[in-house]
Amino acid sequence: MINIRKLLLPLGGPLAALLLVLAVWDLAVRYYQIPAYVLPSPQMTWQHALSDWSVLWTGFQSTFTTFLLGFIVGAGAGFIFAVLMDSTPGVRSVLYPILIASQAVPVIAISAALTIWLGFGLAPKLVIVALVVFFPVVVNVLDGLNSVDKDMLNLVRSMGGSRLSIFRYVKLPATYTPLFSALKLSATFSVTGAVIGEWTASTSGGLGAYLLQANSRLNTAGTFSAIGFLALLGVLSFLLVILLEYLVTPWRSSSTARRWSRHYWRG
Repeated sequence: MINIRKLLLPLGGPLAALLLVLAVWDLAVRYYQIPAYVLPSPQMTWQHALSDWSVLWTGFQSTFTTFLLGFIVGAGAGFIFAVLMDSTPGVRSVLYPILIASQAVPVIAISAALTIWLGFGLAPKLVIVALVVFFPVVVNVLDGLNSVDKDMLNLVRSMGGSRLSIFRYVKLPATYTPLFSALKLSATFSVTGAVIGEWTASTSGGLGAYLLQANSRLNTAGTFSAIGFLALLGVLSFLLVILLEYLVTPWRSSSTARRWSRHYWRG
């Protein structure tokens, strides 16, 4: 079973830090008498969030859906691409420099072109989020595959191991640590990608669209409310990756494998 207490215990420090930031924010607004249109107080931001809760929550759900689908597509494509590049050195030597060069082009620079090619809607937003995730996953999984001890591979081959069994029992476990490092890094960046996609490829809905409307109306409290929801989405996505890592790599948190994982490795 998942040890919920063990998972939630490390959250005490971040929550205390969040409360400290809110306290400093509130004191700064009161002490310097900052106008609300420049910097609203935490109370004013919270009141606006409550008054516009239905719109913000709907936008949160829309942005979360875009993030989650794009994240899955980008991570899956990046993992498959890395495995193919590892199994075919010729393909790697040709495509790897192209991948590196492609990262010099900001995603926001091609977002308008994606909208022209794919139209308004979900498709261009998914592509933007997937592009944010794709490159870190490819690079880290490739590093994991290349880190496998050559003597270990030769030993498994000498014992009659097939390419599939070598990948499943030797190479695949070596990708877990770098893969989840890439996913943690991409989790928060993907939220930014989802917002960029909503700025360029959405006609309505999403926290990105809400941010644009709030900024155009000089609604600072609305802007900070949307930022708060985006921060919540970033934290939630990061925690989901940590939970997935906890489930996939049981040996990192316990000396005894969980029942489902024992069945997986025996199967």
